[in-house]
Amino acid sequence: MHVVTDSGADFLPEQLGESELSIAPLTLAIAGRVYKSGIDITPEGFYRLLHETQDFATTSQPSPGDFADIYRAAAETDKEILSIHMSSGLSGTLNAARMGAAAVPEADVAFYDTRTLSAGSGWHVEMALRAVRAGWGRGRILSMLEQVSSATETLFTLPTLRYLIHGGRISHLKGLLAQVLNIRPVIGVEKEGGTYVTRGQARTFDGALVRLADFATSLVGQGAKVRAQIVHGYNPEGVARLRAEVEKRLNVKWLGTTQIAPVLGAHTGPGVVGLILAREDALPSIG
Repeated sequence: MHVVTDSGADFLPEQLGESELSIAPLTLAIAGRVYKSGIDITPEGFYRLLHETQDFATTSQPSPGDFADIYRAAAETDKEILSIHMSSGLSGTLNAARMGAAAVPEADVAFYDTRTLSAGSGWHVEMALRAVRAGWGRGRILSMLEQVSSATETLFTLPTLRYLIHGGRISHLKGLLAQVLNIRPVIGVEKEGGTYVTRGQARTFDGALVRLADFATSLVGQGAKVRAQIVHGYNPEGVARLRAEVEKRLNVKWLGTTQIAPVLGAHTGPGVVGLILAREDALPSIG
């Protein structure tokens, strides 16, 4: 079985092991140039460019043709394909993947909508690859991914709303009002439609990090044993602050911190800090 995903998923190399994985890159344009996220621009380079230019980046999903090329190449060695993608409530990437698969009848493609993004999607990919290595069938893996979706929470906060407002990811009216009142929201991704939802707010970014840790704790229970990972947009100070707050409340098995993919950072801007977590006893056990 071959696994395919998109560059809206964030993960560290050690999460993937030696498994074969195809990644369809989303593209972004900034300062007069077009880049393939994760291929010809690194997160560090992107956030530096965002800061230096004070420009907004625009993004676009892979085309159906891009996906058709990936599926066609994969089917030459294994016709069974599992294609795992970031939330269809936030991106048209999954729909493009379906259209691409329709053009490659020799490929047997099954799709999974993670209804989340960043490391939340990355966890789904990681678990699927582990299950493939363990010899699980595709139907069993798809059921397991539903368990991952149910157990996993994605939360983030950010020091400015200007990028979310510009990208249309939140109401312009609410965003502008929050800017005037100097409110910093805690944002989650709801599980039914995979869209953004406000989980709390604070007057300062530091306060929002504390609120984020509080809300995460309310989801899993004080002192719970959790698997967690912090993602960020070039904000090591925010990472350290959030980590300390989470460790005050929960028994954490940390995965390595990673920077948010440029194609996602285009909509959140520099400084964003996020937390992905799940109770350990709610995640699937894969041999």
